[in-house]
Formats: sequence, C-alpha cells, structure tokens
Amino acid sequence: MAATEAPPTQKKSAAKAWDDWTASTGIPVHEGFYIQDLRTLQLGWWEERQCNAAFLKLAGQEGVSEARVTEIPAGQSLPPLKFALDEVVYVVEGRGITNIWREPGGQQTSFEWQKHSLFRLPRHHYRQLSSTQGGQPARLLHFNYLPITMTSVPDPEFFFNNSFVSTDGDSSELATFYSAATAVQRPDREWGGGSANWVGNFFPDMRAWDKLATQVNRGAGAAAVSITFPGAPMTSHMAVFPPFTYKKAHRHGPGVVIVVPAGEGYSVMWPEGQEKQLIRWQEASVMVPPNKWWHQHFNAGGAPARYLAMHCHPGVDVYSESVENLERDQIEYTAEDPWIRETFAAELVKKGLEPRMPAEAYTNRDYKWTPLKV
Repeated sequence: MAATEAPPTQKKSAAKAWDDWTASTGIPVHEGFYIQDLRTLQLGWWEERQCNAAFLKLAGQEGVSEARVTEIPAGQSLPPLKFALDEVVYVVEGRGITNIWREPGGQQTSFEWQKHSLFRLPRHHYRQLSSTQGGQPARLLHFNYLPITMTSVPDPEFFFNNSFVSTDGDSSELATFYSAATAVQRPDREWGGGSANWVGNFFPDMRAWDKLATQVNRGAGAAAVSITFPGAPMTSHMAVFPPFTYKKAHRHGPGVVIVVPAGEGYSVMWPEGQEKQLIRWQEASVMVPPNKWWHQHFNAGGAPARYLAMHCHPGVDVYSESVENLERDQIEYTAEDPWIRETFAAELVKKGLEPRMPAEAYTNRDYKWTPLKV
C-alpha cells in the first residue's frame, strides 16, 4: 500500500466550547496531522497573555487534549496567570525561570529551565514565566486536558484566575515541589520486564536524559523512561531508539501529543485497512496519532532518535497510551506489510545508507535485540 504525505485535514472537534474559546483569542489555530517544526511555527499576538502564541488542533487530539505554543519575549516576563488544571510544559527554545504561588502573599517557589526541559505547572496555582536569555525569546509547548474538561464546564472564566484556593496539601510543600525526580521500580506489562518510573515535577533536559530502561516489546533495541507527575492525573514517556532502525506499529486512544527532542526520520500512520500517511520529523516536530490509528516510527538519521509522548487523561479509553492487548494493538515485524520494510530501505538508499534491522527479526517473533546504550 502506498503512502501519501499527510494532508491538512481535521476531524470535527467534540470540544465545541474549547473551539469557540480558542477562536475568540484571535491567535492562529493550526490543524492537520502534524507540525513540522515548532521553532518556526507561525504565532500571533495574544493581547490578554502579552505574548505571541498559537493553538494546535491536530486530528488526533479529537477534542481531548490541548497543545499550545507560547513565546516569551527575550528578557521579559508574562503576566501572572492562575489556571484550574495541571499543565505540562516542554521547552522548545530558550532559557528562563518560573515562579509559582498558591495565593497572593503566600509562599512562593521558583525554578530555572532550559531548552528540552520538561515540567509541570500545578493546578489552582499562579504561575509567572520569564525568559532569562537576552536576544532570544523562549518558546514553550504547553499540554493540558482543557478541551475535554470544557465539554462539562463550558465557561472559560471558570478555569482562569478563579478565586478558588485549593486545600489539598500544605503550601509549605511548594518548597520541595521541584526537587529532583526519583525512581520507582515497577513491572511493566507493555514494555516487557521492568522499567524505572521516574516521579517528579521537573526534568532538566529530556535530550540528555539517560536514565532509561529497555523497551523490550516495541523492538529495535529501544529504551524508554516512564514519567509520573505526583498528585496530577498526567503521565508521559520518552522512547529512544538506534540509528537506521524502526519500531513496531501499535495503536491506542486519542489525545497523545508527541514531540521530538532529537533525531530525524519519519512516522507512518493509518486507520485499519486504509491508506498510510507518511509524516517526516526532526527536532521540534509534533504529531498526534488519531484514535486507534496504527502508527510506526522510523529513525533515518545517524544518531539515536528520541520522541516524548504526553499522554491523555487516564479516564479516556481507560489509558490512552497503553497497548492493552499486544495481539490486537501491536503488529510484530513478522506480520507487518512488506511495504514497511521496503519503504524504509528505499528511504535510506536515498542517503547512501542501509537499514540495521537484523534479518532474523522478520522471521523470529521472539528475536532478542541488543539493548540500546545511551
């Protein structure tokens, strides 16, 4: 089956209240299947937030998750904002500092971030983000569950600068809120064996993160890290896989936003029995596989590739990133369409390169890969 470059089509969103609110801001709303490069994405001035920004409404978000890009002018601070939901932020470009407080006059905490940092902004808290790098603005990717939440509470004012003060925990906890992440060992039925689940609210550099576990079930000798943000319904993971290899196709629920910290290659996405969409990616690309679409990731570059997946709310389709049944929701190399292997070889030939996929991987379902060393 031939592949086509992904067209800029958009499934009608289920989150009409969120759609109406984003339209009212007057800033760009980007649709389609993917964004080639967040670093050059067109933004527009958002007077209320005093910054350039844009919303992503990609086909796979399906009215479930919000992805938003904001740009903090070099050496400046955004106005303080209180938000009723937890939010995860990935730093696309720049350096800066964030101040967090629960109520005016209360205890504050702050932390510094840099390019490729990942951090959580806690619900019901004020936050103020500042760029500390002269001459270069900071560009951030925000992720939250506002669209699906607004299907029940369609009033934007409810979520921003609401006077509600949370009674969960003690405000003194802010002092340690952004302490170093810690590892919790756990069995992992999806990846195979066990994996270290890192728990924390701040990860300084996802491009350099090397605390990984072998991702047995996804093939290609890949490694990964699971991330839990304590006290929030949000999780994430990052996968790393070797040059000139590709991972097994799998599918899951909607709303999983994937950003690339490092590498170059492409992904293929397709609904069961239909035409395949080919998406080329690089650092700062974003894609969102639609609900139950097969998708598969290919490293066509000379270095390990990394993709960071921010998961949807666990109440949507039980757990949107989970492959519930490997027999049903994952395609083994031994069962894949021959077009997959042939296309990968053809892509590398264009660069004078060859795949590093062992022949035995296509005949032996239980082939044991050499674990990736990062």
